Amino acid sequence: MKATLIQMDIKWADSAANQKAAEQAIHNAPKSDIYILPEMWSTGFATHPENIAESDGKSLAWMIKMSKELDAAVCGSIAVYENEHFYNRFYFVTPDNEPQHYDKRHLFTYGNEHHSYTAGDKRVIATWRGVRFLLQICYDLRFPCFSRNNNDYDAIIYVASWPESRIHVWHTLLCARAIENQCYVIGVNRIGIDLTCKYNGSSEAYDAYGRIMVSCDDNRATAMTFDIDLEKQDSFRKKFPVLNDRD
Repeated sequence: MKATLIQMDIKWADSAANQKAAEQAIHNAPKSDIYILPEMWSTGFATHPENIAESDGKSLAWMIKMSKELDAAVCGSIAVYENEHFYNRFYFVTPDNEPQHYDKRHLFTYGNEHHSYTAGDKRVIATWRGVRFLLQICYDLRFPCFSRNNNDYDAIIYVASWPESRIHVWHTLLCARAIENQCYVIGVNRIGIDLTCKYNGSSEAYDAYGRIMVSCDDNRATAMTFDIDLEKQDSFRKKFPVLNDRD
């Protein structure tokens, strides 16, 4: 399976411009099975989502359209208003099935995300073309118990708005999650500046050995593609069965 990381700048609260930028980046990338966008890719990370979060499904509709056109999965998180609640919702869209979603479990209290958003309570694994993806959002990366591999997934996707000031933590924890869970880990971060933070990207993917498969340049909108090889990963897990000894 080919996976493409879409590292992009995000214009504040301008879903039309961000859809256009994402579409251009996807079309300029190699043909893939899955395209991964950052956290709140359609608006920027909004801790005060009033008048910003989507209730009309416009960005989700765009993801569905792109998925069908590309015959590929398209995923990333969107600020959503539904049933009088705000959610930081990670949509996983495929051409043939209803979209799956994961609502961010660990809200970023340091940035007051918990004051406006409702936390999710379900762990979500989406399967696409034989690969099982655990869906996670940004701050979830700091909580390894929640993402512990129970032999129920092959890869973790973290979509993020992770600031430049803490980027060392980003690199370290992505690698750690890959090693401890014997899986691929894909981290897709944004670039640019919003109302409070500067972002320098550093999107990357690791294999089960903790080796970097692909890494995006800092501070540049770009797309990078790599191969997910489940046969190789399964062979490593059988040879060195760490997961059998997990707590």
